[in-house]
Amino acid sequence: MAYHVPALQNLIDKFASLPGIGRKSAQRIAFHVLNLPDDAIKSFSDAILEAHKKIHCCKICQTLTDSEICSICAQNDRDKSIICVVESPQDVMAFERTKEYNGTYHVLHGLISPIDGVTPDQLKIKELLVRVTENDIEEVIMATNPTVEGLSCSCFAEFDR
Repeated sequence: MAYHVPALQNLIDKFASLPGIGRKSAQRIAFHVLNLPDDAIKSFSDAILEAHKKIHCCKICQTLTDSEICSICAQNDRDKSIICVVESPQDVMAFERTKEYNGTYHVLHGLISPIDGVTPDQLKIKELLVRVTENDIEEVIMATNPTVEGLSCSCFAEFDR
């Protein structure tokens, strides 16, 4: 008879469903979590629940924040006439680590991918177009990946002034 513990298998399956986590890593994480003391487990689960409850999209740039406006959009010394369009909030974090860019961002939350069923209306392209037409924007930098999907977003985001 095979070794099978349904609750353990469920935990492994949940970790394996996360991006970049394979079955072996999911199993290691599950066993690690099971060995944590109760207070550490509670703290970990509370952090997940709090993040899920409090974090949402910035009403301006669509990156993740726990405020109405993210800390980047709230900075007065940013060049608000430049928008760097990126695929994900992780891209914003990568640009910010360089400490070289002083403009604002716009997060699409994905890329157009008909094969995966992702269409332009599922992304934050409309919000970008509203920002560009309603504000004094001088430059839009498309910083999506140089793939078919990334270039497709660039085509949909073009506009005439």
